[in-house]
Amino acid sequence: MLFALLFVLSNTVFVEKSSAHGNVTNSRGALCASGQNQNCGQIIYEPYSLEGPKGFPAGGPQDGKIASANTWFTQLDQQSSTRWSKVNISPGTYTFNWYIKVPHKTTSWKYYITKQNWDPNAPLTRASFDLTPFCSVSSGGSMPGGSYSDTCNIPSRTGYQVILAVWEIYDTNNAFYNVIDVNFGGDTDQIAPTAPSNATSSNIGTTTATVSWGGSADNVGVVGYRIFNGSNQIATTNGVRSANLTGLTANTTYNLTVKAFDAAGNVSNASNTITFTTLPVIGPDTVPPTAPSSLHVMGTITSTSVPLMWNASTDNVGVKEYHIFRGSTYIATVPATSVHYTVSNLTANTSYAFSVKAVDHAGNISTTSNVLNVTTLSSPAVYPAWSATTVYVAGNKVTHNNVNYEAKWWTLNETPGTSTATVWKVIP
Repeated sequence: MLFALLFVLSNTVFVEKSSAHGNVTNSRGALCASGQNQNCGQIIYEPYSLEGPKGFPAGGPQDGKIASANTWFTQLDQQSSTRWSKVNISPGTYTFNWYIKVPHKTTSWKYYITKQNWDPNAPLTRASFDLTPFCSVSSGGSMPGGSYSDTCNIPSRTGYQVILAVWEIYDTNNAFYNVIDVNFGGDTDQIAPTAPSNATSSNIGTTTATVSWGGSADNVGVVGYRIFNGSNQIATTNGVRSANLTGLTANTTYNLTVKAFDAAGNVSNASNTITFTTLPVIGPDTVPPTAPSSLHVMGTITSTSVPLMWNASTDNVGVKEYHIFRGSTYIATVPATSVHYTVSNLTANTSYAFSVKAVDHAGNISTTSNVLNVTTLSSPAVYPAWSATTVYVAGNKVTHNNVNYEAKWWTLNETPGTSTATVWKVIP
C-alpha cells in the first residue's frame, strides 16, 4: 500500500526540469537518432531529453511509460519482441557509455534488468524488471563531463532483455531514463554486412538528388542502409537500395557514402564515394524557407531566462539564419547551424510569448513557428554567501555558485556542492 501511495504521489507532484541532458549511446532512443530504429517520432532529434521524476521504482515514470520517461516521445513505449534493434551482450563485465549534452550535478547512476521470464510483447512495467539494480554508482553531487562511463557486472540472462539506465540529478527532482534493448547468448551475430557497391547519383536538382547502390550481403540479414555526407548521416532506408534526398543546398558539392547495418547493430564499411554538385538557382530566389516547427523549452526555465529549441527549416537554396521574437519584438539572430537559443535578461514571474522565423540567403523570410507561451519563475531567495571561515549550524542558509544550501549540522570549511560536503542540502 505504501509503495502504491508513493508511486501515485511521485507522479502527481510538479517537478522542475533540469538543465542537464544525456543518454546512453546505444539506448533505444540513441538508435532511433542514428537510424537503426525506425518510426520513432521526434526522439530522433532529442535522444538526450528523456527526463522524468526520479525515485524509481517507488517513483519515476508510470508503468507502460517507462521507456519514454512519461514524456511526449510515446513511440518509445511501443513494446514487442521484434519492434527494436538489439545490442549483443554477454553476462559479466560491460561498460555503459553516456553522452552528456549538458552536464549536471549527479546523485547516482543505476541500472536495472528485466526478469528472465518477462513478457517482451507487453508494455514495460515495474513487474517486468528486477527492482534491485544490478549496478549502482553513487556520485554525491559530482559533475560529469561531456561523456561518462560505468563498468558493471551484467547478471546472467538469455535471449531478449531490456536494461533500464537511470541518471539521477542531484539538485532537482528529476532523472533521465534510458532503456537499452539487448540480446544475450545463443548465436550472437558479430559479423558486419559487406559494403554496398556501385553507388551512383541521378536526378540532380537544386535541392534534390537520387542515390542508389548495390545491395550488401550479411550472414543473418541486412536491416537497412545509412547515407552520409562526409561524417554526417543525412538519410536512412529500411532496406531499400535507393533514396530520394531532399532539403539539399543549391550549387553545393556533396560527397556521399552508404553503409549497411544488420539487426544486431553491426555496420559495414562505406561504399564508394558519390560526388555531385546540386544545380544553381536560375533567376532570383523568391521562395521563403519553411517555418521552424516544434518550438519548445529545452532545459531549465529560471526567473530571468528561457532556453528555446526548434526543428530546422528547409529551403530551395539554403537557410541562412533564424530570427527569435519575444511577442512581436525581434530579440536575436542565430546561424542556420544552430536550432537553440537561451533568452536572457527577462523579468521574474512574467509571461512571455516566443516565436522563430527562418531566413534564407536571398532575404526571404518564413512564416512564424508555433508560438510558445512561457512564464518565468519567481525570483529565488538569496542568502549570505558561503564563507570558508564561518561556523554554520543546522538550519543556516547560504548561497554558493548561485545555488542555495541549508546546513544539516555544525560545519566549518566544507564547500557546498562538493561530493564530500554531505552537511549541505540544496534548497529547491
